[in-house]
Amino acid sequence: MLLSMSKIATARSTKLLVILVLLGGVTWFVRDSLQPRIVYKAPPEQTSSEPAGSSSSLSTAAISSDASLPPRVLIEVPFAAQAPLGNWDMPYQEACEESSMILVHHYLEQLPMTPEIMDAEILKVVEYEGEELGYHADTNAEQMATVAQKYYGHSATVYYDITIDDIKRELAKGNPVIVPLAGRDLGNPYYSGEGPWYHVLVIIGYDTKNFITNDVGTRRGEQYKYRYDVLFDAIHDWTGQKEDIRNGRKAMVVLQK
Repeated sequence: MLLSMSKIATARSTKLLVILVLLGGVTWFVRDSLQPRIVYKAPPEQTSSEPAGSSSSLSTAAISSDASLPPRVLIEVPFAAQAPLGNWDMPYQEACEESSMILVHHYLEQLPMTPEIMDAEILKVVEYEGEELGYHADTNAEQMATVAQKYYGHSATVYYDITIDDIKRELAKGNPVIVPLAGRDLGNPYYSGEGPWYHVLVIIGYDTKNFITNDVGTRRGEQYKYRYDVLFDAIHDWTGQKEDIRNGRKAMVVLQK
């Protein structure tokens, strides 16, 4: 009888161990397989002699307006700068990507935002990126989407070869849009020096002439406006080399719950 009970206990322990291993494997698989959705859109036809991707030309197809879109949109996304407490040392000087994701996350989850909250959140995200992914500085659109999906659990989509109307359509749906940029092409007077070679910000709306942004690169960045052509021409994904940023594809990242 005792031998029988021992066999039963051993069998149960083995079964429990197998279940735990399987559950652990499933959890690992789900976590590891989370990848953002990638959408390649047909690039607009060029109407000038400028090469595709040039930052000095904006095609007619790119600026054409969809009559079904509302004339104005403003999404109430909270704001704090990427150096929320005024410290521009590392990691803050390279934290525009993380800060932009944090703003959208707090909007989606309706969470409060203060400089102190942003500061603490940046440090947590940077630590996660370094430990789990092996990077945190100068991340491209797909890497940002991967972080947002794995760390925050949001659905993330990266759109390439976008137009102005593509951005406006997402905004009209209530989706803030994260964009990578050649920062020096924005001409923001509140940037330090010439501004960053590579930058990321959140587009939160538009009016008849401008995109409205939460630009984490300056403490004056809340609802900062850039003309359509200025911001759109500056959109370039990170290529790996700052001097090559203007050859990066036009891309945007959209996060949803």
